[in-house]
Amino acid sequence: MKIETILTPAELPALAQRDLRATACVVFDVLRATSTFVTALQNGAKEIIPVSEIAEAVEIKKAESRKQKAESILLGGERNGVRISADGIDFDLGNSPREYTPEKVRGKTIVSTTTNGTRALRACVGAKTILAASFLNLTATAEFLRRENCEDILLVCAGTGENEALEDVLAAGALCELLARWGETPGEPGFANDDGSRGRSPHQEVFEFSDAAEVARRTYAQAKPELAAVLSGSVNARRLLAIPELRDDVSFCLQADVFPLVARMGADGVIRRV
Repeated sequence: MKIETILTPAELPALAQRDLRATACVVFDVLRATSTFVTALQNGAKEIIPVSEIAEAVEIKKAESRKQKAESILLGGERNGVRISADGIDFDLGNSPREYTPEKVRGKTIVSTTTNGTRALRACVGAKTILAASFLNLTATAEFLRRENCEDILLVCAGTGENEALEDVLAAGALCELLARWGETPGEPGFANDDGSRGRSPHQEVFEFSDAAEVARRTYAQAKPELAAVLSGSVNARRLLAIPELRDDVSFCLQADVFPLVARMGADGVIRRV
């Protein structure tokens, strides 16, 4: 199985030329879109519709309101990190996962637009599987990929603007490490195969990491001993830490494996809990 990684949003347009029908795409926007989507689903949101533009979000809410009660649909998202208020329209929610409490989102459809995260998800349309992932649900995501048995896995780092985001690269590297660890057992040194020999089991998965995936994997391995401190020094983390009402988002999004769920975007472009 081949594991590739897109490190910057500048690489997203090329996905339109790729055949992704046998590929599982995993999108990371740790600070904060995918962390927020995972939190919303954990807290009972019915579904999330990610879109690229503010106007598109507003139009979808109008269309959905004709099919279900208007109060069952919420607009969420951000521009420049803060809740959207444009052209006389105030969004119900921003992009802080701490806003998406059970009381606010249970049973609701959330139409969301963010600067990078939703764009990265939409760029993966056509893939066999599209997942929204974060540190919050990393192991659940890895276990799902292991069961899904795709030919290829593409880890997509949403980034910041057109640049890489350290927290996304580290999350992609952490997922690579999880998959590699499972690929090494039970046939790694120190483990006996069924026939009593040592070495690789004939039943274990063999992963081929692209150079970019290896970069993410090694970056995570180097940062792992002081992960919280390293992550808190990223551009996005520093920006959020400087805003009093958003400061706590950083520590929230860096929690590991607190939600045992998989967030999957279907062929209809809607993210639901698996």
